Amino acid sequence: MSPQGIGGETWEDDTHRVALVTGAARGLGACIAGRLYDKGYRVALTDLDAEAATKAAAELDPSGQHTVGLALDVRDKEAFAGVRDQLDERWGAVHVLVNNAGHSKVESLMRISPESFASVVATNLGGTFFGCQVFGEYFAERGYGRIVNIGSLAGQNGGTATGAHYAAAKGGVATLTKVFARELGPHGVTVNAIAPGPQDLPVVRESVDPEKLAQLEAMIPVGRLGRPRFIADMAVLLAAEHADAVTGACWDANGGLFMR
Repeated sequence: MSPQGIGGETWEDDTHRVALVTGAARGLGACIAGRLYDKGYRVALTDLDAEAATKAAAELDPSGQHTVGLALDVRDKEAFAGVRDQLDERWGAVHVLVNNAGHSKVESLMRISPESFASVVATNLGGTFFGCQVFGEYFAERGYGRIVNIGSLAGQNGGTATGAHYAAAKGGVATLTKVFARELGPHGVTVNAIAPGPQDLPVVRESVDPEKLAQLEAMIPVGRLGRPRFIADMAVLLAAEHADAVTGACWDANGGLFMR
């Protein structure tokens, strides 16, 4: 039975819909993929590291019926098209795209090389653009789709703890979200972004000195790092069929570090 919304309208069950998450072998991407799987989605976990993506998919569903790990270089538009076709053949459709894949380097502003700038922008901004382009067209042809782009606090405040190339790319993600939302809205496709602040992820705990981490947490108004599962739950909400009134939005989740 479909759950009832306010006013008596029915909300369709998202069970058995198909979602693709980029950069899903580990970290926030793996968390998002896991929450979508928990909600009944069939999930494609894609990553530049195909072996890690396959392992992450198998950990969610050892049977392989409801998850699959696939190689995907988000810098390559044709790679997106190839994954789209594979999932069409495997499960008959794709309904949700989460553009999560990212690449960050902490480098001095005046020392960022052309190669480093191009690499970071190609993954963070180019990957989001190609994903929205390939799947936006695919969803529009079918009259339905949900795209969730993972941005960053860095794209809003200039990246006080990250490189300028990363901050600029994530700022671009917020803009692309609005551009694609406007283009695809009339076709039943929503496009939204989430802008997380610092998250409590293993990579953060392993790479940041404990004293510096404590200083960072003290700067956050709520006094702690963000919870990746909450970001994942936000993505699940935006991916739902009944989230059709939200598009072109960027939801902040930074513990109060940046307030509009």
